[in-house]
Amino acid sequence: MAKKKSILDLHKMKSNKEKVAWITAYDFPTASFAEQAGMDMILVGDSLGMVVLGYQGTVPVTMDDCISHCQAVRRGAPNTFVVGDMPFGSYHKSDEDAVENAVRFLKEADVDAIKLEGGVRIASRIKAIADAGIVAIGHIGLTPQSAGQLGGFKAQGLYVDSAEDLIKDAIAIEEAGALALLLEAVPPELTEFIASKLSIPVYSIGAGLPCDGQLIICGDMLGMFQAFTPKFVKKYANVAEVITNAFKEYVDDVKGENFPEDKHVYHIKDSLEDFQKLFNKYE
Repeated sequence: MAKKKSILDLHKMKSNKEKVAWITAYDFPTASFAEQAGMDMILVGDSLGMVVLGYQGTVPVTMDDCISHCQAVRRGAPNTFVVGDMPFGSYHKSDEDAVENAVRFLKEADVDAIKLEGGVRIASRIKAIADAGIVAIGHIGLTPQSAGQLGGFKAQGLYVDSAEDLIKDAIAIEEAGALALLLEAVPPELTEFIASKLSIPVYSIGAGLPCDGQLIICGDMLGMFQAFTPKFVKKYANVAEVITNAFKEYVDDVKGENFPEDKHVYHIKDSLEDFQKLFNKYE
């Protein structure tokens, strides 16, 4: 089993131009599969609200939801760098609330870092978390928690004015003490500039190739989440089809009395005659 990476390892990978591969996971089996596959990092994203809990967005997700899923992921991937996603409302009120909830992730779920959305406007939150000795990862571009302000789940930084805002956000995040940055749904030309401008690792989810690594939502890439598929997703499997077909086959087998077969049952150990005597007592 490979040694778990640290934030220093991730920074060294940036220096060596070695790409980081990470994925979201929300449960024990998925996390264990990711670790077996050699994943560098796992994000327990608040996307669990949509992928796992069936919400229309990420806003309803609670701290307790995130902690519980982080705990399951840590059990499944004890040797992988795990990032806990701070949900909506967990860092918006004050720096003190932000630190308190970030501490919960470390103490209760044993994550290696936390991620929070926003740039200049949450720089003080990032600084407070970093000053508390916690690895903070910034997230800008398409930020799902504030999708309402963005007019929906839309690409960001497509024009000069908005691109400049993202550059300012990225610089503010690094200066505040974040040790990595995630860019979501921004043009690769902007991603390349930000990745070259910052000394910390810059990762992409739908932000193109020229950066330090890629993140993808497991439900999207496995074909499990069917509500919609973002433009930037590559599907590596169609698990929904496999599972649905398996369920259909099971239903048919049950209704046709083809399951269970003899090999699926446990037979009595005493004689049938002794069992018949037992049954006769209750007739």
